[in-house]
Amino acid sequence: MFTGIIQSVGKIASTQTKGGDVLLRIATGKLPLTDVQLGDSIAVSGVCLTVIAKHADGFSADVSGETLSRTIIGKLAPGDAVNLEKALTPTTPLGGHLVSGHVDGIAEVIDRGQDARSVRFKVRVPDQLARYIAEKGSICVDGVSLTVNAVDGNVFELNIVPHTLSETTMNDYHVGRHVNIEVDVIARYLERMLLGDKAAQPGVSGAGLSRAFLAEHGFAGKA
Repeated sequence: MFTGIIQSVGKIASTQTKGGDVLLRIATGKLPLTDVQLGDSIAVSGVCLTVIAKHADGFSADVSGETLSRTIIGKLAPGDAVNLEKALTPTTPLGGHLVSGHVDGIAEVIDRGQDARSVRFKVRVPDQLARYIAEKGSICVDGVSLTVNAVDGNVFELNIVPHTLSETTMNDYHVGRHVNIEVDVIARYLERMLLGDKAAQPGVSGAGLSRAFLAEHGFAGKA
């Protein structure tokens, strides 16, 4: 688990295709690795990766086909900047929100504008993720724990303060940029739990949750 508070901006040092997967080497910048062991987890732009080797300037990790298909990791090239966070410990301040490092999908930055000293972004998510995003709720974008300022359909807005811009990759965001999105883990589990016994039926997922289903089980009034 992670907190979504970025500890360093690193860079992709190299990528190597291996049998359909990718071996990724990351230069970690100011992130200290003295307490990191082989097998530990580090979030790379929101993607939980396992350390398989340590180097003087960083670490290496294998990236599976599943991760390549669901995140922007496979599109990164040597020199690209990435947000880094080591896994939390029982003594880690929870300054953000609980983040699993399991990316739900890829979103797109569709607008960027100045707002005093802050920058406002509009981000469009895949339709199937829109139901998990709520105004003033939490969202994880490229590993950064953020507050949703507004929601309109499958588009949400962010207000990013100067400190976050300078300590993450977000200052480089432009219209058309693709980003990793992880929704609030509580929303995902709550939807699944509301399915009750139906969750055990083949082909049933959270997508089957409807107003009629909620009304039937006392969670909403009938339309």
